[in-house]
Amino acid sequence: MRAVVQRVDGASVAVDGRVVGEIIGEGLCVLVGVTHEDTPEKAAQLARKLWSLRVLKDEKSCSDIGAPLLVISQFTLYGDARKGRRPTWNAAAPGPVAEPLVDEVAARLRALGAHVETGRFGADMKVTLTNDGPFTVLVEV
Repeated sequence: MRAVVQRVDGASVAVDGRVVGEIIGEGLCVLVGVTHEDTPEKAAQLARKLWSLRVLKDEKSCSDIGAPLLVISQFTLYGDARKGRRPTWNAAAPGPVAEPLVDEVAARLRALGAHVETGRFGADMKVTLTNDGPFTVLVEV
């Protein structure tokens, strides 16, 4: 699993012009990509990492201050543009594999005590955020 983690001061995701997930104030916007060999155990490992990652102000984590997370599926994180002009998506897991694992990340975060908002899997989503820093980091498990 791969996640692009952005420290934000508010973020939202809309589908068909309607907000389906939103966090207000300090938190993390997390784009999650799934590849073929990912498992529920890797989803749990990613959730623990996200919950305890010390990237908020004063080196705090979401678990330290109860900061919310906006988790959004992002198959393009496994795109490969090394050859030609058009990326390939061969490394991205298909929807029936990826969707339950992205859901598992959100569920595991909630089980740890996190407030989690989500996008809608497979939808044409519009993500709006204020990147605080800017601060963006890639996390792989």
